Amino acid sequence: MNSTLKSWVDVPEGSDFPIQNLPFGVFQKEGQAPRLASAIGDYVIDLVVLAEHGFFEDLKIDNAVFEQRYLNDFMALGKTKTAAVRQRLVDILDTDLDNWDASELKDFFLVPMSEAEMLLPIKIGDYTDFYSSIEHATNIGKLFRDPENALLPNWRHLPVGYHGRASSIVVSGTPVIRPKGQQIPGDSKEPVYGPSRLLDFELEMGFIVGKSSELGQTISTAEAEEYIFGMMLFNDWSARDIQKWEYVPLGPFLGKSFASTISPWIVTMEALEPFRVQGPVQEPAVLPYLEYEGKKNYDINLQVEIVPENGQSQVVCRSNFKYMYWNMCQQLAHHTINGCNFNVGDVCASGTISGKEPGSYGSMLEITWRGTKPVDMPDGSQRKFINDGDTVVMTGYCEKDGVRIGFGQSSGKVFPAI
Repeated sequence: MNSTLKSWVDVPEGSDFPIQNLPFGVFQKEGQAPRLASAIGDYVIDLVVLAEHGFFEDLKIDNAVFEQRYLNDFMALGKTKTAAVRQRLVDILDTDLDNWDASELKDFFLVPMSEAEMLLPIKIGDYTDFYSSIEHATNIGKLFRDPENALLPNWRHLPVGYHGRASSIVVSGTPVIRPKGQQIPGDSKEPVYGPSRLLDFELEMGFIVGKSSELGQTISTAEAEEYIFGMMLFNDWSARDIQKWEYVPLGPFLGKSFASTISPWIVTMEALEPFRVQGPVQEPAVLPYLEYEGKKNYDINLQVEIVPENGQSQVVCRSNFKYMYWNMCQQLAHHTINGCNFNVGDVCASGTISGKEPGSYGSMLEITWRGTKPVDMPDGSQRKFINDGDTVVMTGYCEKDGVRIGFGQSSGKVFPAI
């Protein structure tokens, strides 16, 4: 990372989107079709305008790729091409305008974010949710099983995951309707039906598959990074009461499939490269196919706040992606050992990211310890779980050598059950 790079575009201090980031997304503005974009400072970069003026012509990319509703075709070009586009944006936006001066077009390709509607950036075919934070898994084991044997026997041997519902993954800002379903009250032996009373968030990160694999093919941990295009924030909303009643024997279903909220910007792995860190020691030693070399975790600061409908917000969690016990390369390698194939646009989520201290727990279930330790809000009210009218806002960023690489927001407001 070149921390000395500066742009001729004004980038406010503390912005998630300096010239060292340049994530990818999809936007539209009034009277215009959706198209691919990047971001710098408080502006969306319209890639269609730059393509139409020949700024990517030598890269041999069909301009139609930038006119798509989703990033899938762009990602499918391969990392060599997508990295070249990102580097060209650096050349265009750098204060050195000798080679690629687009400043005269700034009013056409720089769109104020306030005028842009960000759309779901990926056409998601399949979605897998992992369970890869040892702190989170231990907390859940203590809450619902034997505190002395919180982790199930398989947990330290493989990245546990399940196949989730892709159709209800929504972009930040999309309303979240409180789900209804069967629940079993604590003092009852028979289920009841109604709106969830224990609506929760789960602080997660997701990664996007940018390269397809073949049915029957396995991907090693050494090869896995070739298939990972980038990352985004991921709020895997959970209805704890519905989930508790339904999850035995086949796992999560309606308690999870009503909504998952992602941030609109996909931060590339190239932008995250300087923030690699060593992951936790894995004991016992993993099987050979899960062994890896190098630093595969990332130092990403994460935060969750609850914003009441008419009140002051309260930060309820500060965590970090570096805590993950199972890394993305291991997740992807494990996912394919049976020959399961990946397609461009598939999403894998980390599972809830919790740290060792209560202030770093990544769900209300843990933060309030199953409702026994409510969170005090600035207005004097308390939260055991999420109320109607509450907005849950997740943010994340990396920072090093004075450069901040951020993810924007994953934000969702809860509305009453229909």
